[in-house]
Amino acid sequence: MTDLATEFEAERDHLTSVAYRMLGSRAEAEDAVQDAWLRYASADRAQIRDPRGWLTTTTGRICLDVLRSARVRREAYVGPWLPEPIVERLPAVDTDPAERAARTDQVGLALLVVMERLTPEQRVAFVLHDMFAVPFDEIAGTLGVSAAAARQLASRARRAVADGGPRHTAGLAEQRRVVQAFLAAADRGDLRGLIAVLDPDGVAISDGGGHVTASRRPVLGAEKVARFVAGLWGRREDRMDRLRVEPVLVNGDFGLLIEGAWADGRPYRQVASFAVTEGRITGLFSQLNPEKLARVQTDSFSLERHAAPSEVLPLVRSSEPS
Repeated sequence: MTDLATEFEAERDHLTSVAYRMLGSRAEAEDAVQDAWLRYASADRAQIRDPRGWLTTTTGRICLDVLRSARVRREAYVGPWLPEPIVERLPAVDTDPAERAARTDQVGLALLVVMERLTPEQRVAFVLHDMFAVPFDEIAGTLGVSAAAARQLASRARRAVADGGPRHTAGLAEQRRVVQAFLAAADRGDLRGLIAVLDPDGVAISDGGGHVTASRRPVLGAEKVARFVAGLWGRREDRMDRLRVEPVLVNGDFGLLIEGAWADGRPYRQVASFAVTEGRITGLFSQLNPEKLARVQTDSFSLERHAAPSEVLPLVRSSEPS
């Protein structure tokens, strides 16, 4: 059993990545991986020639069941549903090839948001084939369809992903520059400045999950998004004792961790991520649901500044004494 456990642990990170891409929730992903372990531990070893392949397709099958049941739960969800973000420290200098490769391997929030529109079968086929190169005959077994049908499901998913949702093509340096301009305009209450940095078809989506106040519908169009942001930012300053904005990596992209306290002492926390293309923000995703932010505090992340002061200070708006 020890060798079996060691063999499984070597694949745990890979399986968690597979499950997270399918489910958009780290908690659900970890549960799916644990279920895969239980099935692996009780499986007939003679039937497993490729442990990674067996575990990947088994995890996919488990996630398919979760996605099918999640559709019912998410229909009753209060307001828009956004994935649980993966928040990490922002590197001080973007020179480590290994770190850049790790970020590239992350799946961005913008893509996960688009993937929410896929059917469970399309999502599993797309993730397994396009992200993890699982052959269609193996995907077919996971979905209980023919290889041709699995290929068609992945193809439809690919088209839906290409045609839908905010475009996101900018590298980390461009993301940083655009978000800094966005925050500078918000800080000044500059409506024109906000509109200038937003794509005409930009969208703002907030997820409060019914636990905190958040917009119940996506806000569409540059002017409406700009007014929405300017209104929130202005009211927040009046009603908060403290507000701290820190640059972070959100699913490998440039984002913001915003923390503070309301005047009555209630804590405030938000993770904001952005889709950026051609110098403009096409999507602003605000995760406010405390259930989806619980891990940010425990994931070896702190509010220490890891970027140079000249990079961080333009992003900080705080009423805390200096």
